[in-house]
Amino acid sequence: MADSRRMVDALVRSRGGGLASGAALGGLALIGGLAFRALRGAEPPAPGKGGPDFTAVAEDEARLMLRAMVAATSADGLVDAAERRRLQAAVSEAGLDADGQSWLERELESPADVDEIAERVTAPDAAARIYAAARLAIDPDTLQERQFLKMLAEALDLPADAANRIERDVAA
Repeated sequence: MADSRRMVDALVRSRGGGLASGAALGGLALIGGLAFRALRGAEPPAPGKGGPDFTAVAEDEARLMLRAMVAATSADGLVDAAERRRLQAAVSEAGLDADGQSWLERELESPADVDEIAERVTAPDAAARIYAAARLAIDPDTLQERQFLKMLAEALDLPADAANRIERDVAA
């Protein structure tokens, strides 16, 4: 798929309300900020003042974020009408070509499992970003979605306090 970063940005922004509506810098910046706070327990310094550029995510990591987001969306075995509308809005906003749309459909038909996602993550910062992306993709209102997030955090070796901080920040 050509540009997973645009799709991740669009999916986070399509979430609407709360934290995502304030994502003026985009979805990747929001994900990066959540991950930074989760691991360090502090606000990141502002960009341009020695702060990291959270939008500088490699295409491979953005694709993995996207796979985690799709897997989270599919965790309860059903992509409901609201989730489908969000995905379609994000596809449209990101300007995905036919190949990108086909990739997304294949992911929805056969989403990655937590081990498949986690085996590609080697750094704690990346683990926190992948988890934050998956959490932003859903409102975990079913047992299966909550279980998926728990299993993902464990597979990523994400410390429980970091996962809890992400949950608190997203739910706020």
